[in-house]
Amino acid sequence: MNEKWIQFNKKADFYRLAERFSIDPVIVRVIRNRGIRTEEEFERYLNIEAELYDPHLLKDLDRGVDLIKEAIVCQSPIRIISDYDVDGIMSNYIFYKGLLRCHANVDYRIPDRMIDGYGMNESMVREAYHDGIKVILTCDNGISALLPVAYAKNLGMTVVVTDHHDIPFEYDEEEKKEYLHSVADAVIDPKQPDCPYPYKQLCGAGVAYKFIQALYEACGIDKEEAEAFIEFVAVATVCDVMDLTDENRILVRRGLEELNRTGNFGLRALMKVNGLSGKTVTAHHLGFVLGPCLNATGRLEHAKLSLELLLEENFDAAYERAEYLKGLNDERKELTQQGVERAVEQVRSAEELDKVLVIYLPDTHESLAGIIAGRIRETFWRPTLVVTDAEDGCVKGSGRSIDGYNMYEALVECKDLLIKYGGHPMAAGFSLKKKNLDYFRHKLNLLCELTQEDFIPKLYIDVPMPIDYIRFDLIEQLNILEPFGKGNEKPVFAQKNLRVLSARVLGRNGNLLKLVLESEAGSQMEGVYFEAEEFLKDIRQWFGEAECDQMLKGWINQVALDIAYYPSVNEFNGIRSLQIIIKSYLPHTLDFSGE
Repeated sequence: MNEKWIQFNKKADFYRLAERFSIDPVIVRVIRNRGIRTEEEFERYLNIEAELYDPHLLKDLDRGVDLIKEAIVCQSPIRIISDYDVDGIMSNYIFYKGLLRCHANVDYRIPDRMIDGYGMNESMVREAYHDGIKVILTCDNGISALLPVAYAKNLGMTVVVTDHHDIPFEYDEEEKKEYLHSVADAVIDPKQPDCPYPYKQLCGAGVAYKFIQALYEACGIDKEEAEAFIEFVAVATVCDVMDLTDENRILVRRGLEELNRTGNFGLRALMKVNGLSGKTVTAHHLGFVLGPCLNATGRLEHAKLSLELLLEENFDAAYERAEYLKGLNDERKELTQQGVERAVEQVRSAEELDKVLVIYLPDTHESLAGIIAGRIRETFWRPTLVVTDAEDGCVKGSGRSIDGYNMYEALVECKDLLIKYGGHPMAAGFSLKKKNLDYFRHKLNLLCELTQEDFIPKLYIDVPMPIDYIRFDLIEQLNILEPFGKGNEKPVFAQKNLRVLSARVLGRNGNLLKLVLESEAGSQMEGVYFEAEEFLKDIRQWFGEAECDQMLKGWINQVALDIAYYPSVNEFNGIRSLQIIIKSYLPHTLDFSGE
């Protein structure tokens, strides 16, 4: 395993804080490692009932609400235009249901990924104008649509932009960022430099939720009714891989509570077809089970199918729709795997590994480019852009980055070669002429300042904790740290020099490994690892074939590992026992680096 283990080394009075909040000092250390410093911040982190921020702090929100309320009073036709991913679908749902509750004359439009591309374009504006639309309301897009917004304004339409993406900018002559301004009637995006909203990491659905809270208030509707949308905000926040910190963490925790008793037929049906009925749905299920099904429609057909599922008012019909979505996602998985295999082959056949991987897969479905880029990024730990053929001699691409490489800014530096681009530091999309692809690859690598050190994946260890310390009550306390995700990662603990007394390969596909581990103090515990073939290959390489065989037979052996893990409870036949889920391992030579 080519990775570097780094131990967090953040300071605090752990025992005083543990006593203050009646939690174990280990839990305090984990929370401190998440960037929580003051007692007030600890209080907010631990308190699920903490207050959400005032929607009215969002710049232009009151102006936008006034414009939408005026359109409702005049029954002027309003069109919602969203993105085609989960965040866009959830944002659109929140706005559509919220505006209908306010008796608005409203419809919606979701771009076709293949035909329209990302976000609002001039063709969609022209379509809205010919349909008699007077007001365009964007969600999860619009901040970069400067020309389409200007076109809509020239046609006499009102435009309210709600978004959460980075504000577009250019570099001036002195290489300073110069933010570009939209001519929309209201621009609501917490990332605007002059927006006073205290939390900048809301997803598009989070901004839509804030807007509906204020709109209900303006229309004389109890704003508590807007709480019904929190479960949709939770799904969007997790699936858009937003930081699960501060307000997002509160929204997702409350949203998961609501989701587990949801009355929405579409979500209930989607949970049922995925075998989640009667189970507690977690953030993991949102990101890796439900979200991909909702995303699959926008990738292989049209995202309106997912929105129609959420709007369905008959459970049997919703179940049929949900089955179709799951089928699309299964197809997407197969196509993705084929693309990943071709991409890996292309990278490994190159004479030299580039700092920034630009992989050309002409026949791959363009909607899968981002997923494939993410898989390749994880395999080679390089910023990765996957490019597919488009129309008129052009190619389209999607990229995923690593820490230390701002992919959006990298595209800005190559904008002279690009037709269109946008995104975040960690992910971006773009298009360019096919004839410029090789130079684009060359320029990205020429400008890249990453070093070989940056290409070593890092595993951050929260607490070097002996397995002897693991207790049932500690595991119960770990549950208060959930939901886990970006910005609030699942804690990682580690112990050096654990002897592997035995190992058994289990599972239908032989991919599950159960180990019996013993510490230097003589404590024993069962460990579980989910990549048996990889593990045994490493043991043979590090300790030899004979020692690996001894381990598998449960005989005396010399296999000793440093193990990174998460403690859990195994329940079998009504008996509860402690175990650890192994995240990573190294031969016993480890010396933790401090952060």
